[in-house]
Amino acid sequence: MRIVHVPDFAQLARAYLDEEYAQSPTGASSLGLTEYDDQLEDLSESAFTKRSQRTSDWLESFGAFDSSSMEFGDAIDRDLAISSLHRRAIFDGWEVWRRHPDTYLNPGLRGVFGLFLHRLRPEAELVEAAAARLRAVPENLEDGKRNLRDELVPAILLDRAVNQARAGARYARELLPAEVTDGDLRAQLAEAGAVAGAAYEEYAAFLDDMRPRATGDWAFGEDRYSHILRDAEMLDLDARALRERGREQVELLSEELRRCARELRSTDDWHSVLIELNADRPATPEAMRVGYEEWTAKARAFLVERELVSFPDGEVCSVEPSPPFQRPVIAVASYQNPPAFAPSMHGHFFVPYPPDGASAEEIAKRLESNSYASIPSTSVHEAYPGHHWHLSMAKLNPSHLRQWLGTSYFSEGWALYAERMMREQGFFTDLRHRMFQYEATLFRAARIVVDTSLHMGEMEYDDAVAFMLENSSLTEPTAKAEVTRYCSWPTQASAYLTGCLEIVRIRDRFLAARGSDNGDIANLRAFHDALVSSGDMPIALAERAVMATA
Repeated sequence: MRIVHVPDFAQLARAYLDEEYAQSPTGASSLGLTEYDDQLEDLSESAFTKRSQRTSDWLESFGAFDSSSMEFGDAIDRDLAISSLHRRAIFDGWEVWRRHPDTYLNPGLRGVFGLFLHRLRPEAELVEAAAARLRAVPENLEDGKRNLRDELVPAILLDRAVNQARAGARYARELLPAEVTDGDLRAQLAEAGAVAGAAYEEYAAFLDDMRPRATGDWAFGEDRYSHILRDAEMLDLDARALRERGREQVELLSEELRRCARELRSTDDWHSVLIELNADRPATPEAMRVGYEEWTAKARAFLVERELVSFPDGEVCSVEPSPPFQRPVIAVASYQNPPAFAPSMHGHFFVPYPPDGASAEEIAKRLESNSYASIPSTSVHEAYPGHHWHLSMAKLNPSHLRQWLGTSYFSEGWALYAERMMREQGFFTDLRHRMFQYEATLFRAARIVVDTSLHMGEMEYDDAVAFMLENSSLTEPTAKAEVTRYCSWPTQASAYLTGCLEIVRIRDRFLAARGSDNGDIANLRAFHDALVSSGDMPIALAERAVMATA
């Protein structure tokens, strides 16, 4: 079926979202649409082919509307849909589903984990839905075996996927049943978990066997990268211009760190000072979690006292260990927002616990990467007023398209802006904490240089690891995990500082339009509230929305 033109934009948006939810039931569940809880994505070749064809159809349909004759909010929603579809079309052309083994792991793992994280239904219904998803995992993984191509799969991604598959097997077999209190229900979930666990183990073995034959290139390509920046993110930059911006920021931020190092230790060697500060780290993963919990509470209290933002009713953010299946894949803190269409305002800040089976040395290195001096800025980034506050406020936006579609260039840009703003407002009273906030920003500048260079084919993996070690306080295992992530997720690593700098620019424009400056707390709060309430859109669209309130 081709949808060429629908006279009513709201009708078109509903039709598009209905199709999206059906194609991505785990995504629909994450919004709180419980009718999709027992389904998994169709990951067959025919499904990917059909989805790609439909992308073209939807681009035509949304493009048929003239934004100049639409309601203000609808015009933004129309452009949001088009930018998102451009992104999908670019990635469709690269055939991620032929290249990335974790394509076939993520729906089953996240889809089951999310059910018990949010617990939007009675336990018996959760178990029934989770068991249905677990029983569908083998078909997802069989699709992966059929679809992946030796000549396209980068060998560098295999270790990551194998470790994730094995962690998923343990999660399905052992950890997930422990989420259930009723004995009969626990047995039902364990039976389905055993089916999924065996499939995860078989998939890990399949990927292990692929190693000698996997010769794919991770490089996304300069043209694709630039098209993402221009067509999907709506930025006036190409990949090379973005890399140059990253290099400039590396120099500027390195000088800030040298200034901090001179003040703290009378040396220009900021790197050695940060390494020294990393030694003051939590003794255990649980001590790390407690440290993050304490600073999350302090950040929220600071915002309340200074009236820098408004708070939605009922929001709460808990600080928890990262999911076991996530630990081999993500070496840094992360966040899961409350479901958009459910009453809950409970967000989850995940602390980066080491993977199961990690050696004592690996655990120590992970804890050093979460030293006490670095915890305050990360708590701001993930919780207040970073991801948790942003996504709790964005949940109040009535547009269903804005609840479904989003971009890291806004969400991660906002979270890094939150760190900067809190530094500007005096939250980081200890120079060591300010130093790590500058280092966190330098780390994001280095990401821009590395991500663009990797995907333009102008930097090798080992050189990328060395660059990250030189321009951050990362330990080597964490730096390697970071670079592997960049190889698997082109353009995302550049989102943080790129978005932050754009938000600073928009803030200056907004305050100037109101005849005020950064010291005017009432107008600063108005900017913060209006910007994040607009959603999670490409920066140009967020700017259009917030400037309408200036």
